[in-house]
Amino acid sequence: MSEPRGQMQSSNATSSSLMEQQSASPDPDVPPSSSSSKLGQSKFRRVSRTEDSSPYPIPGLAADILHMRVKEGSKIRNLLRFATARMEGEGEGKDSNGTSLRQVVFTGSGRGVTKTITCVEILKRKVGELHQVSKLYYKTVNEVWESPQQGAPGITMQRTVPAICILLSKDPLDPQEPGYQPPQTKSVPTEDAERLRGLIRPAHSPSSQHTAKRVCLGD
Repeated sequence: MSEPRGQMQSSNATSSSLMEQQSASPDPDVPPSSSSSKLGQSKFRRVSRTEDSSPYPIPGLAADILHMRVKEGSKIRNLLRFATARMEGEGEGKDSNGTSLRQVVFTGSGRGVTKTITCVEILKRKVGELHQVSKLYYKTVNEVWESPQQGAPGITMQRTVPAICILLSKDPLDPQEPGYQPPQTKSVPTEDAERLRGLIRPAHSPSSQHTAKRVCLGD
């Protein structure tokens, strides 16, 4: 695994930067090689995709931590249902001690990065008060492409794709760790804000129009 090329200050900001990188990458259903045009890109089909088993880029993670692998075809609702139940200790989501989990790590690569960030942001709103550490890095992916022509040789390719690893924890994390984000604080409206909101009326409300008519008649 190569060293992280950048750290994340905001999940949404990283999503936009990764989308720019992915927009320049080739179509995942077409072999990204110089000879693919000669063989006919549309005639080849990807039959397998494996990633290198690189360690987590976040130091100090437990070996038995809950790992949510997010892929391009993963269903967000299924991932969140499982992760939320484990973090909140609902049903079978409790560990061997009968308590809810304290940490969960989400990983995704390629076009699964954006979906990984979406899962993290939704889970943070569902559970609340979660510390976060995010790492952006690169992974090596091995792909096997098959030709529909019987007897034609297949193609094995190796390429590097962007990946992301996000740790969510109920327990405090090291704020000096690059990519750390504190828990989100919920904004509570103050009395002054509520009073101001009550004084503001729409520009074309019926009451304001009625008042204007009465002023004109009085003149």
